[in-house]
Amino acid sequence: MIDKGQLEQKIISMLKTCFDPEIPVDIWELGLIYDLKVDDEGNTYIKMTLTSPNCPVAESLPKEVKEKVKTVNGVKDLYLDLTFDPPWNMQMMSEEARLELGFL
Repeated sequence: MIDKGQLEQKIISMLKTCFDPEIPVDIWELGLIYDLKVDDEGNTYIKMTLTSPNCPVAESLPKEVKEKVKTVNGVKDLYLDLTFDPPWNMQMMSEEARLELGFL
């Protein structure tokens, strides 16, 4: 049996190594991750978006997320759901991200 809370924290730490190249903030703090679920076997579900459907990394960023999260010890399988509903907006950023970007 895995510790789901601990595994989620490891996954979040890994997500924080992925950046949208247009904004110097990681995708977790940007609010691009809408949902993260881990089951008892380590199967992982991530629902994410991009800053816009025309984002230049629309192909590469989801692949990077998949590749990095799959390397986290304890992740058995990964399902990544890319969505644009609801559309991302700046209010989805963490306070830390808004502070770093000078929006606070």
